[in-house]
Amino acid sequence: MLQLSWYHVLGWGKGALPWVMALHWNYSVTQILQIQVSGSSASMACQVSAKTIVHWYKQHPGEPPKRILYVSGQSPVFDDSSDTWRFQVRQHPTESLYALTIDYLTPRDSGTYYCAYWFYQGITVFGSGTKLIVSGKLHSRPANFEILQKEHKNQIMYVCLIEKFYPDVIRVTWTDKGNKIVEGDNIVKGDAWKPTKEDKYSISSWLTVPAEKKDENYYCNYEHETGKESVTKQGI
Repeated sequence: MLQLSWYHVLGWGKGALPWVMALHWNYSVTQILQIQVSGSSASMACQVSAKTIVHWYKQHPGEPPKRILYVSGQSPVFDDSSDTWRFQVRQHPTESLYALTIDYLTPRDSGTYYCAYWFYQGITVFGSGTKLIVSGKLHSRPANFEILQKEHKNQIMYVCLIEKFYPDVIRVTWTDKGNKIVEGDNIVKGDAWKPTKEDKYSISSWLTVPAEKKDENYYCNYEHETGKESVTKQGI
């Protein structure tokens, strides 16, 4: 069976060999994020374990993926003839590595891009995707990051509040004093709230623990384009 991988292309070295980072297999839930300024370029690459026809899809939030092109040979075949001059597909001369480059980016290029191949009997295998955000706005780290808490009967609820950041892609986790990630039904991860007029986002996450654990430390952590941070609240 073929396996599909995603890479973030940093550049092309001698012999058209790309410098790459952030490998993700097709069954990974981790998604690559690229944030670019209008007028710049973005490169996304995928690798398959054998020569095959590679398809590239673009997806907008709330919509199904839409194919933009496929590669069968040297030249890409586009589903839409508009703006094709801004799209380039390069194939490694000896390896099954393909790179899609979009030049002169505009905000309408924002979306999630997937490469895929058609397996058999109508089965399509997708990579984990690259979310591309095109904007002239500067990144903004959270303006407020804190844990609120409330005790109710035999439980304690911790609410991790992260406010006013940009862009909206952020990863929030809870860890214990041993730096072990806390997982389970006692955690509720909310979606980012609707942006403010300044286009800033906020998000919250809830952790519920038994009251007898009120003296234990729990940490809320976030990873964002602007960096990572952790905060804790001990006891009540």
